[in-house]
Amino acid sequence: MIAGIGFREAAGAESILDALRRAGGADLRDLALPVRKARHPAVLALSRQGFRIHPVTAEDLTRAVTLTDSAAARAAHGTGSVSEGCALVACGPGARLLAPRSISGDGLATAALAVKGKNE
Repeated sequence: MIAGIGFREAAGAESILDALRRAGGADLRDLALPVRKARHPAVLALSRQGFRIHPVTAEDLTRAVTLTDSAAARAAHGTGSVSEGCALVACGPGARLLAPRSISGDGLATAALAVKGKNE
C-alpha cells in the first residue's frame, strides 16, 4: 500500500500528516507525490522523519484514472486528483484506490491510499 499526496505550497508536514491520518494511512511510510514537489520543505521534513518519497512524473500523472474529478486539479495537473493519481501510479499497473482522497483539516493537503493489483 502507498499513499498519494497532493498539497498546496503553504502546506506544512502537519497538513500532510493530517490528510494521511484522515485517509486511514497513519502507519504508512511510503508517500507518492509529484516530482516538482519533491524538494518542498514539508516533504524534506517528512523524509528526515523516515518517510520514503516516491516521485511521480507529470506525464505519468496525466494517465491516472481517479475517483475524484476536480476541475482545478485537472486544469493544473491533467488529472482529477493529484493524491489519487500519485497513489495509483506509484503502485503500478492494476492498482486500485481504497477510497476517494481525504482532505486535511486546514484544506492544504490531500491523501489517497492505493494497493497493488492482484497480479502484482
